[in-house]
Amino acid sequence: MAKSILNNVKILGLKTVVPERYIDIDDEIEFFDNNPKKLLRAKKMIGYGRRYLADEYTTVTDMAVDAAEKLFSEMHYDRDKIDLLIFVNQKPDYMMPADACLAHGRLNLKKDCAAIDIMLGCSGYIYALWTAMSLMQTDTIKSCLLLAGDIASYKVLKENRKAAQIFSDAASATILEYQKAAEASYFVLGTDGKGWDKIVNPFGGIKLPLSEVELNSVVMDSAQNPWNYRHGIMQGEDVFNFSTEVAPRIMNELLNYAQIKIEDVDYFAIHQANKQIVDTIIEKTRIPSDKASSETFSKYANNSTNSVITVLCDQLYGKDVQKVVICAFGVGLSWGCCLIDFKDVYNGGISTFFQKNKISREEQVNYWNNFYKGEKNE
Repeated sequence: MAKSILNNVKILGLKTVVPERYIDIDDEIEFFDNNPKKLLRAKKMIGYGRRYLADEYTTVTDMAVDAAEKLFSEMHYDRDKIDLLIFVNQKPDYMMPADACLAHGRLNLKKDCAAIDIMLGCSGYIYALWTAMSLMQTDTIKSCLLLAGDIASYKVLKENRKAAQIFSDAASATILEYQKAAEASYFVLGTDGKGWDKIVNPFGGIKLPLSEVELNSVVMDSAQNPWNYRHGIMQGEDVFNFSTEVAPRIMNELLNYAQIKIEDVDYFAIHQANKQIVDTIIEKTRIPSDKASSETFSKYANNSTNSVITVLCDQLYGKDVQKVVICAFGVGLSWGCCLIDFKDVYNGGISTFFQKNKISREEQVNYWNNFYKGEKNE
């Protein structure tokens, strides 16, 4: 595995936003045969609760920019300090340019600021932290804005009970600064590319572009869950086995690498795949119940790329902690685990994103038609 000890970089603050629209699992009892006992069993086992869903007008960039603006304002942070912008997102606004460039412009950052995308799912935030801190080992980059998020509910049909009740949408902003006195951060990263098809969206790329027929096709699985080709699919049992095997292993490896014990860690933020997976990981790793939780899944569901940030903003909001382990795993297959110093980090918690700029698809198509023609848009 890739292991790193990274010095001289401190996380200053973070902020998560979720869309205003949400669905409570209690309001979907019809999908549990209108049986309260069956619904209760599912809530206890999987942790189903509330999930937040972006509307058709909202992109990950919209939410991430909103999180950054709120973080700048709440921290009274000068955006002109930002030398590097990293954006982790697997649902881009456009095929090109990079969302990092879009966010850079909308945030009015200075022009001598590097901006790059990382296209990765659940483990993406840890990979982005590792990338940012690696690039900031010398004082040539003094400040970094890290954006992360996903609209994991995108194109999931509500009748698909394998996927719809699991996924939820969120985005975040994190500010890091070069500080010579900063505590070291420890990283353990890994990949099993042979398992790439365990969580996959096969259609829509250059390999297999969506045709008009496939765009509107729906396939029913053996449990009569409808799937469309615009959303990814996972092999549930394989993903469960992968998650509950790799997460305890890499957390133990990280603790050994950092030469600390579980009792030395104040909190373990684990990717909220679902309650059953998180609770199994906690039990296998023997983490005390007050140092980790699966309840963020019940409150915000599986936020994919933003999941571990949602945990930090939810579980550690208003709390004074120092040593925090973050662990995430998923699409790729990829995984990452890190030990960071959370002392004096500004935790902006979780706020609501309100979409004010609702531009219809027709308006957008007309805009780009004129753009292609070389005509001026008002």
